[in-house]
Amino acid sequence: MVVDKLANWRRYAMLHPGFEAAFRWLTEARPAELPTGKHAIDGERLYVLINPDPGRGREGAKLEAHRRYIDIQLTLAGDEEIGWSPLAECGPPEADYSPERDITFYPARPQTWLAIPPGTFAIFYPEDAHAPLAGKGPMSKAVMKVAVEW
Repeated sequence: MVVDKLANWRRYAMLHPGFEAAFRWLTEARPAELPTGKHAIDGERLYVLINPDPGRGREGAKLEAHRRYIDIQLTLAGDEEIGWSPLAECGPPEADYSPERDITFYPARPQTWLAIPPGTFAIFYPEDAHAPLAGKGPMSKAVMKVAVEW
């Protein structure tokens, strides 16, 4: 898991072959001006979800994890907070993994809460369980999905 300001993205480009393209898109494409929904960048191996969602608060945020994609979550507007725990310490999932949605939810509570203000991103790998939308009030995010298998 990584948290930093978008301006510092070059420090992390070497961590995965798809990260440079993902971060360049986030800095050049003006994601805050795009309509809600899925936008393909490089087919299914790199795409972004633009999501204006209300925060659920810590009580309503659920830990989730992915297998096929790494998330780069960039807050565009609002007061986002995301919970985090190592996946290995989350215990059994509350339901089976959904390959169609690439997601598993866990009943455990996050060990750590991270403030992700506008202009800040968080990278969550498959071993990172994360509970997004734990902030309060309206917010907008760009969630970049980067295929693990590049």
